[in-house]
Amino acid sequence: MPKVTDVAGTAALSICESLLLALNDRNVLPENEIVGILHDAAAAHANDPGDDGQMDLHKAVAAMINAIILGGNSVRRK
Repeated sequence: MPKVTDVAGTAALSICESLLLALNDRNVLPENEIVGILHDAAAAHANDPGDDGQMDLHKAVAAMINAIILGGNSVRRK
């Protein structure tokens, strides 16, 4: 039986991506605002993650968010 890891994180990512898509689909937020939110989230982890002993985690989170931006997963590109 495979080991399931980080279920909460995966669920949170899925929910957030769905919310961003819905906000864009309903014209609540334009694409540039959604991409800006993602940039801000990545920067929060990349620029000054603090001294919590989780530097590798913060770098990985920033890299994942930046990959989402490049892949267009959270915005239906028009």
